[in-house]
Amino acid sequence: MPKFLLASALLAATGLVSVPALAAEPAYDLAAQKAKLATIPMEVDTKFLSAEERDVVNLLIKASDLMSEVYLRQRYAENPQVRRAVSMNRRADRDLLVEMFDRNFGPWDELADLHPFWGTTAMPEGAGFYPKDLTRADFEAYLAAHPEQKSALTSPYTVVRRDGAKLVAVPYSVAYKEWLEPAAKLLDQAAARTTNASLKKFLSLRAKAFRTDDYYESELAWMDLKDTPIEVAIGPYEVYTDRLMGAKTSFESFVTLKDPVESASLAKYKNYLRDMEANLPIAEEYKNFQRGFESPIAVAEQIRGGGDNVPGPQTVAFNLPNDERVREAKGAKKVILSNVLGAKFERILKPMGALVLVPPQAAQVDRKYMQLETLFHELSHSLGPGTIVVNGQTTTVDKALKEQNSAIEEAKADVAGVWDILLMMQKGEIPVAERPQLFATYVAGIFRAVRFGAVEAHGKGAALQYGYLRAKGAFTYDAATKRYTYDDAKMEAGLRDLLHDMLMLQAKGDYEGTKAFMARWAKLDPEAEGVIASMADLPVDIRPVYPEGI
Repeated sequence: MPKFLLASALLAATGLVSVPALAAEPAYDLAAQKAKLATIPMEVDTKFLSAEERDVVNLLIKASDLMSEVYLRQRYAENPQVRRAVSMNRRADRDLLVEMFDRNFGPWDELADLHPFWGTTAMPEGAGFYPKDLTRADFEAYLAAHPEQKSALTSPYTVVRRDGAKLVAVPYSVAYKEWLEPAAKLLDQAAARTTNASLKKFLSLRAKAFRTDDYYESELAWMDLKDTPIEVAIGPYEVYTDRLMGAKTSFESFVTLKDPVESASLAKYKNYLRDMEANLPIAEEYKNFQRGFESPIAVAEQIRGGGDNVPGPQTVAFNLPNDERVREAKGAKKVILSNVLGAKFERILKPMGALVLVPPQAAQVDRKYMQLETLFHELSHSLGPGTIVVNGQTTTVDKALKEQNSAIEEAKADVAGVWDILLMMQKGEIPVAERPQLFATYVAGIFRAVRFGAVEAHGKGAALQYGYLRAKGAFTYDAATKRYTYDDAKMEAGLRDLLHDMLMLQAKGDYEGTKAFMARWAKLDPEAEGVIASMADLPVDIRPVYPEGI
């Protein structure tokens, strides 16, 4: 079906537009497109919450919904028709429109020929963070000519706008005040309701940050949350949506309830973070022992998401904050969303194993190792180069690698996560006899992630792993069975080499080298494309449905 008809069908299905052109074409089956996503009602046990905790959670759910309002404007702000769409009162229809559109086209495909609804130009790489006609080269030239504006224009918490020939930085607190101020008031109410001192401090400071754009103190306070089942992350965090410079943060939220038993069972691994850093396959001079190694670990069930956490691939875990100053002071917190992970394993990864690997290896795909790989992926975001020196100037890896950083960082965390699990096996914390489950789950997981698309950071990072490791002989393709077989020894060697190469690009802040590395390896061959095609009956992802309140 032509893309413009698919777009039109999606719009017509939500009642946004009337599309006469559809009458001349076969009816578009929106249900078939929705079938790409497994809709999962997320029923979370909340009976153990006190009345006070229940009130706090419901206030946080309302604040989360406001993060969605901000994010949709960050993503689509330059298109007036999309602004109208995302302002719809029928939030379920609006969210489905955005979700299905992104999953069918990717948010960054050229849209000029789709439908008048989408305007006459392609979705810009800079989303709604920059003027839609601003190129990376033009922006960098402007920064070079106006160094006094660089700090404000490249801040993670400003929107760039034109004022005649000038570029101006508009603070998030100003650009999104219509939604951030009500969100701040909700956080103030939640802070007043809770008697937990650490939660009260975080919520109060985060409300203040929404009004001032200074998030440092509230990030520190978030790291110190304790003695409460409520684990909430809310604010501007990830930079995936900014594909122009990889600098602007998107608002999102996770409202979760911690599982104290599961959290305690995994907490031991944070004690090995220094050993994991020491075990990285790079020279000692490039290892980073300056970061904090507190790194709390929580296993939780998500009860609501907002903003950047809603559209696109559903997050099974998060590792925050991203502020390198906080990481060096306190490390970062890792939260595994067990209900999201479990749903993805049962509906996607487990049946996918039989399509990717030969039968004996497919049988080894294991939920335990999906959870461990997720945990160690998040732990690994805290490893490796952070603050670096490039051409005599102190900077950070993300700033040096710009828009290239997200994909290579996700790939680094994947590979380092497996490398770290092998270390834990050496130390006797995980049975070494379970290497087959580790590698089988990892290989199947590469194919799960590449289905997210070559633009999405995790998908591009997974394609990088596929291309590099196949070239190293880590797995081979059997044309007769149309399945892969991994080689244990070559897999370990390939992981070591790939991790080394990615870490060195980060350590040197080598932007051009990273672009070349990604261009060389981050692509799929016909065999991989064929295996992916065989997965047509499997959902690409889940579409969780969370309660409106508890």
